Amino acid sequence: MADRKMDIIRALKEAGKEPISGEELGEQLGISRTMVWKYIKNLEEDGYVIESSPGSGYTLVSAPDKLYPSEISIGLDTSIMGKEVHYFETLDSTNDLAKKMGPKAEEGTVVIAETQESGRGRKGDHWVSPKGGIWLSVILKPGILPAHAPRLTLMAGVAVANTMRQFGIDASIKWPNDIVIGEKKVCGILTEMDAEADHIGFVVIGIGINANVSVEELPEEFRGSSTSLSSVIGESINRAEFVRDLLRSLESEYMRFKIDGFDKILDDWTSLSNTIGRQVDVITPHKIVSGKAVGVTPDGALVVEDEEGLHEVMAGRCIYK
Repeated sequence: MADRKMDIIRALKEAGKEPISGEELGEQLGISRTMVWKYIKNLEEDGYVIESSPGSGYTLVSAPDKLYPSEISIGLDTSIMGKEVHYFETLDSTNDLAKKMGPKAEEGTVVIAETQESGRGRKGDHWVSPKGGIWLSVILKPGILPAHAPRLTLMAGVAVANTMRQFGIDASIKWPNDIVIGEKKVCGILTEMDAEADHIGFVVIGIGINANVSVEELPEEFRGSSTSLSSVIGESINRAEFVRDLLRSLESEYMRFKIDGFDKILDDWTSLSNTIGRQVDVITPHKIVSGKAVGVTPDGALVVEDEEGLHEVMAGRCIYK
């Protein structure tokens, strides 16, 4: 059913304001006019507003603000990313489902939800995922060593920040996995993998974006340090369009990663970072590393300089001083 609905939406959008008859839709799809009518009713239940004119046909008036695969796929010209999209109104966690699907899923498969009930960030921290956000996970099979998996987090950060910039938003990256606007967090990235000592079965990159989220909807403890895309630009964004652009950007960076290596991506990450050059405290489970952030290694470690020299920190909470 999903493919038929997608085909009808695509046909209605291509027709624009010109009505298209049930007979013509049926001929295009190889189904009866009665089946076309049933699909139209099903689409209306999904929130599409479709005008029906006897003797003329159907006209798409408006589409719901939903991240339906039919909305994301129309105009998506990627070869890997998003060729298969699994949509849910709500999930415990898109990353958890993507990890279950990972062994058999095609590379580039996307799991996306309108809300998450048990979203999480690094170290299992709870990630609040209200309606209006973009909560998705992408399954990749990069064929790299497990030690190099953090590079994919940096790669995803470049893709997300660049996508936001295409929307006129001055986004930057805070090490290790946050996208910020000014000093406020708008997105988190969580990379998880299924791996053995010398082999990665698959990687799941989870991306959570406060898109059309009111900051007032967030828990009080996050409001001062968080923002959303709609708060910054003063109006709601087209989330399906944003996801399409994000998938294009992810594919572009991923192909560059596989073909050209990581050096240029690391250069781009550094130029987009608002961490490099700042005085930081990096809190790790065993110590606090304080000093000036001067760079990032090819494996994603933050390089911090103090009076004693250079220190590489692989993971930790970064606080600006």
